[in-house]
Amino acid sequence: MASVTSLCRWLFQEPPGSHRESEGQYAYALEEMNGPIARVEDGIIGPYSAELKEEQWFKIPRTSCPALNLHGLGTQLSIVAWIKRKQKSNKECETIAGMWNETNSARQYCLFLNLGIWSSANQVCGHLSSTGAPSPDYRYCMEATIGQTAVPWNEWQQVAVTFDGIWAKAYLNGKLDQRPGLSPYFWPCAIHDGGDQGADFTVGSVFRSGTMGNWFVGQLGGLAVYDHALTPAELHELYVSRSV
Repeated sequence: MASVTSLCRWLFQEPPGSHRESEGQYAYALEEMNGPIARVEDGIIGPYSAELKEEQWFKIPRTSCPALNLHGLGTQLSIVAWIKRKQKSNKECETIAGMWNETNSARQYCLFLNLGIWSSANQVCGHLSSTGAPSPDYRYCMEATIGQTAVPWNEWQQVAVTFDGIWAKAYLNGKLDQRPGLSPYFWPCAIHDGGDQGADFTVGSVFRSGTMGNWFVGQLGGLAVYDHALTPAELHELYVSRSV
């Protein structure tokens, strides 16, 4: 979609053992962790997609992706991904992508599925943190936009979250997935600045409880990060054009 420029856009067409290189304003390389990560002949944007198993993920070290270090008051962002979700061995939430380190209280932003907070399960979720730490009086960060619709298994789905500096919104297949009080979610706060010791950018997992976890298991057909909140029309166009 030529009129909308992403910071980074990954299409996951590379073979196993390769870095996944981004298009967009910045050329950042996702590194395989616990690879090789399979490439399967079942894509949504191109002929292929990446297939993540449990205990596999992608990473860009924080120092290697300064443009993805989105933080501060008034910061906007969007994360858009095409996924084919598959069952895993536990019921933990599922990380899609973001800068989110729970172990070291370095949470910033992240697109998840299935957070399981606020009486939710299996929906699109967008976590944001203003402190990097758990929310007051809670074990976890509870600040999130959460959609209403369960994301199905074994089907290509476009999942997205936007934040315009005041409202966070969850989208599924190009449409705002409205849920009272949670999508849109009122959050007029500054995104946490993790500093030099902040979170890496990770895809498919986050660092929590002293180890990597919250695995996404399934296929990734495309992923993009923007430094502005995409409009409903832009997200719809990305959906119908099978893009990110």
